[in-house]
Amino acid sequence: MSLPWLVADIGGTNARFGLVTRPGGQPEAVAVLDVSQHLGLADAVAAYLADHAGGVRPGAACLAIAGPVEDDRYRLTNAGWSGSVKELGIPRTVLLNDFEALAISLPRLAGDDLAPLGGPPPAAGLTKAVLGPGTGLGVAGLVPVREGWQPVPGEGGHVAVPVVTDLEMEIVRALHADGMPYVDAEHLLSGTGLPRLHRGLALVRGVTAEAPTGMTAAQMTAAQMTAAQITSSDDPLCVETVEVFLALLGGFAGGVALTLGARGGVYLGGGVLPRLVSRIPGSAFRARFETTAPALTEYASAIATVLITAEQPALTGAAAWLAQRNPDVELA
Repeated sequence: MSLPWLVADIGGTNARFGLVTRPGGQPEAVAVLDVSQHLGLADAVAAYLADHAGGVRPGAACLAIAGPVEDDRYRLTNAGWSGSVKELGIPRTVLLNDFEALAISLPRLAGDDLAPLGGPPPAAGLTKAVLGPGTGLGVAGLVPVREGWQPVPGEGGHVAVPVVTDLEMEIVRALHADGMPYVDAEHLLSGTGLPRLHRGLALVRGVTAEAPTGMTAAQMTAAQMTAAQITSSDDPLCVETVEVFLALLGGFAGGVALTLGARGGVYLGGGVLPRLVSRIPGSAFRARFETTAPALTEYASAIATVLITAEQPALTGAAAWLAQRNPDVELA
């Protein structure tokens, strides 16, 4: 297949695109498009190629989608895009779950691409896990195989939220009473979940729900707050929301580690955590990770937790997928 290759990371909020122009190369001409400003995937791809890639015709594409994929069909979990990649008109197009692509990127990340969040350094050659709160909550694994690495996609973000403390249980009960029949992990551990968690905590604390713009964050409803406001505010209710968020995330990450046997490390990505990197070390994140299953504390304590700080790791993973499966390529 001829170069260049189109690579993409399509989330519920942003669609990131790039071009790979040489075998083993990193994505170039990277651009981020607003999902809400495009009618669908074909429209966004056409806009990227016309406006940011000089109108080139890719010889192949690998698209990472934030939602379930099957053969040529995709559906974004947190946006209205769905359909078949056949409509793109690219000779060969491969669909991956977005965290499947993120998992494939892990062996290629090093140095400033990563920041430790506790535990020993990641063990080489062992199963890895990756998860992260963005618009939704993604999860995937990476298993060593004879040919290198095999990603294991999944929809683990939709398991039940791992509540442990009395406060966490009260928050879930309050959200149930507020009209949510089921609260899964993504409902609280995501960019859209943070405001919901803030609302649940406000209900537990008895904060007045209907407050006009201009009042303090503690007096505002979760519907009036955004994840960015909550993570940047020093209002006590917002600070406590972040503390609960990081504790729940630690427990969720510990559950993923135990489920996959991820002794090669648990890597955290997504768009929310970079805003919280300075607050993670002082939080309950690592303690909850290690004590997810008290009988296996020693096992969990030996697993690294690492924050992915690379700017576009899913694009790196999509490029790695194409290169791994197409060792003989033609230059256009």
